Amino acid sequence: MSTFSALIPIVLLVSLLCLSYILFSDGASSGPNQVALLASALAAALMGRFYGISMDDIRDAAVESVATGLPAVFILFAVGALIGTWAMSGTIMAMIYYGLQLMNPHFFYVSTVIICALVSLSIGSSWTVAGTVGIGLMGVAHQMGMDPAITAGAVISGAYFGDKSSPLSDCTNLATAAAGANLYVHIKETLWTSVPALALTLVFFWFIGTPASSDTGMTLANIEAQYNLSLVHFLPLLLVLGMAVMKCPPFTTIFVGALAGGVLAVATDPTKVLAMAGSADTASVLAYVKGVWAAMSSGYVSVTGDAEIDALMTRGGMESMLNTVWLIMSALAFGGVIEKTGILERILEPVFKIAKSTGALVTSLVSTCIATNALASDQYMAIVIPGRMFKTAFVRARLRPEVLSRAVGDSATVTSALIPWNSCGAYMAATLGVPTLAFAGFAFFNIITPIVTIAFALFGWRMLTSTDAEVELEMEAEAPTGPHHHTVDQIS
Repeated sequence: MSTFSALIPIVLLVSLLCLSYILFSDGASSGPNQVALLASALAAALMGRFYGISMDDIRDAAVESVATGLPAVFILFAVGALIGTWAMSGTIMAMIYYGLQLMNPHFFYVSTVIICALVSLSIGSSWTVAGTVGIGLMGVAHQMGMDPAITAGAVISGAYFGDKSSPLSDCTNLATAAAGANLYVHIKETLWTSVPALALTLVFFWFIGTPASSDTGMTLANIEAQYNLSLVHFLPLLLVLGMAVMKCPPFTTIFVGALAGGVLAVATDPTKVLAMAGSADTASVLAYVKGVWAAMSSGYVSVTGDAEIDALMTRGGMESMLNTVWLIMSALAFGGVIEKTGILERILEPVFKIAKSTGALVTSLVSTCIATNALASDQYMAIVIPGRMFKTAFVRARLRPEVLSRAVGDSATVTSALIPWNSCGAYMAATLGVPTLAFAGFAFFNIITPIVTIAFALFGWRMLTSTDAEVELEMEAEAPTGPHHHTVDQIS
């Protein structure tokens, strides 16, 4: 396949996505983007068929690619259920209530980054942080009159610091596996780029914070009039964080947290549960079950009579995640087709070939990771495919595997959240309630980190080199298949 032919579906996708945002604005991700992705997937499939690949094989590749996203889909459903029961039980409102008392508006964005960074470093999951602590912080921002897009950028900045630096993170482990690196050496090296990026991020958020004081007295009084809050309402949050630290599967952790929210609602404010069940005058076990069930499936509907609180707390439910699930499935189908037809490799190959110096090699890798995030729409593919493609080139440049794994983590992991049709970008938008393009410009850590890793390469900082014996062993290990013959499944 020629480069021109390979570019046709890509140019079509970019054109359709741009037209989608022009015509539908913020509503683009609610259907128009999915149409653009599926139309481009069909164009890519027809191009593959023209070059001799059977439609059955292309179809199977699309199905397999969508299947890889099913864990993310189930996590999304669990997060929707969690938001619904936590809104009903008062857990979200407790985070808002105590957050309003503890957080100063001038330091709010900085505090948000630090809180999310510490939690994500402890549990290794940006998704869990955004779906729990992040939701509460967004509520605090709303009540304090802070900008929701900037707040979402602060949440994501902190969440991804831990996701790329924690030994508990699946992205960290996948990057080291793809590069053949040592996990703990990788973590040590990645801190060399992560810490400066985080420091710059905090500086940016410090300067865009508002020095004006926020009068939250009326808001706190309204909350106290509608809720009887205590530290008991944090029990579901503590349960989720504890299960995450123990490395329980994300879906199990979040879904158990959703059930815990439902139990807490029944125990502390049963009238809200009965109202959700439509059985305000009849208290029974089935009525309580129905109320919790409704909050998990369709979301909680607040009827306190306070318009501001009702607007904030009417949210959640698995149903609210369906648009995001649709977007993820469409994007993964397109990614599977362009990988099977060779379009992705054909486009990335020229980038791979022009990398001669160390700086050019790392810059090419970072660019390839970002491009794969945009084209394949999946963070894991953006970690594995470029990591394997560039492995031999890094060996020949006498660079240690940890340099490769660090560069992959600094680019593939963090930039996934900045792309609206990538599974990570779609998840963050759905969970935090802010469109991806609105918060992308404020996710400073995610923007700065790839730049920092390129700067390290250009100036030759922490470019660890291998000995002759290590280079020989690594070349022998790569010799049977070479860098272009490893599949995502094999590495996973």
